[in-house]
Amino acid sequence: MLVMGILNVTPDSFADGGRHNDFEAAVEHGLEMIAEGVDIIDIGGESTRPGAERVSETEEIARTIPVIKELSKHRVTISIDTMRASTAEAAIKAGASIINDVSGGLADVAMLQTAAQLQVPYIAMHWRGHAKEMNSKAIYGDVVVDVISELNERIEAALDVGIHRNKLIIDPGIGFAKEAEHNWAIIESIDRIVAMGYPVLVGASRKRFLGGDSPDEREQATIELTKRLSSTGVWAVRVHSVKPHKQVLSS
Repeated sequence: MLVMGILNVTPDSFADGGRHNDFEAAVEHGLEMIAEGVDIIDIGGESTRPGAERVSETEEIARTIPVIKELSKHRVTISIDTMRASTAEAAIKAGASIINDVSGGLADVAMLQTAAQLQVPYIAMHWRGHAKEMNSKAIYGDVVVDVISELNERIEAALDVGIHRNKLIIDPGIGFAKEAEHNWAIIESIDRIVAMGYPVLVGASRKRFLGGDSPDEREQATIELTKRLSSTGVWAVRVHSVKPHKQVLSS
């Protein structure tokens, strides 16, 4: 199982907002993750925490592209965490090689077509709306059945515009339009997501459903979850701290 390290070049991400919000701090953190054995660095310039304000395309590109250009000199795989086709295209040109779209192509009508043209791996997450509206959409009959159904819709949309099947990765969207019980139900049935036949990314790092008053207090629970997922066939976990997750996977 791969470890994807989170690099938020943002002032307002829920777990590390502001820590890497300038070029020097972001590059330094990226180099630390490389030294710790990260498999993929996921670079984002827009927070998607519940309630977050959207940033402009110009600001998102200004935050992420210089960092991608610098870190890509170090032979590390980089993904761009964006919902915008324009940002994704700029990032791939700058040295990223994977698009990680939390909206699964729903936020920008040009995204799927752009991903198809760029011919790079595309991660489609289960998504029901932007940060300010997601909490009101956490209503399910059977959350696992509904997530699989809605992911299948995004897969079909991706295939229809020419994204190759072997370029698709799926993410059940832990913490996005989901209550704690929904997140746990997905984790407990992750084998059903894996059985869909695509690589599966799980991003649960330091999220509120894991318990603890602050994101930092949830780190141990995140590590335990990585250990649990390591035997399920999940492709990668998206985490804030690389070293302890690499250690638990090699033990």
